[in-house]
Amino acid sequence: MASSSPPESAPRRTVKCPNCGKPAPWAADNRWRPFCSQRCRQIDLGAWASDQYRVAGSDVADDPGDRDEG
Repeated sequence: MASSSPPESAPRRTVKCPNCGKPAPWAADNRWRPFCSQRCRQIDLGAWASDQYRVAGSDVADDPGDRDEG
């Protein structure tokens, strides 16, 4: 019977942690992926919560097509 999981000797795929840059396993058993640890994940979440990261876009009031004139 064939197994659907890769052989034990197969190298695991790793990615660079977005926070610290260390290699982090990209696997289902890494519960913090793409981060290397819970600490890096929490640091990133805190940055989003404190508006250190922003998604560019226009203000709602500046877009005349979005105004409700009902």
